[in-house]
Amino acid sequence: MARPPSKHPTELELEILKVLWQIEPASVRQVRDALANVRDLAYTTVMTMMSIMADKGYLKREKDGRSYVYEAIYREQKASRNLLQDVVDRVFGGSTTAVMQHLLETSEIDDDELKQIRSLINRKTRERK
Repeated sequence: MARPPSKHPTELELEILKVLWQIEPASVRQVRDALANVRDLAYTTVMTMMSIMADKGYLKREKDGRSYVYEAIYREQKASRNLLQDVVDRVFGGSTTAVMQHLLETSEIDDDELKQIRSLINRKTRERK
């Protein structure tokens, strides 16, 4: 029985999106070359994945001579928001407090990061007043 389609990009799709967010528009070859230091994939594998991603609505493609160039439609901010919300919902029962508590208790956070977190909390507090 086939796995149901995911509402989020797969790991490889996300890697391809990350490349495109940096260098778009890009050809399949440019994406494959950029992925080479992370994954050694055949050109045809990357081409197939990018075609599937275009069909899913993650990418748009335009003919450029004999090949296509691709751009991401699925933007980085939307991807990070959707993927993080999925983790918050599935792992932490939708609790932002539980996520923050977990991160603060299990992560190595330096003084600069703590300062940034305090600043964000203070800003959110001011916005609510």
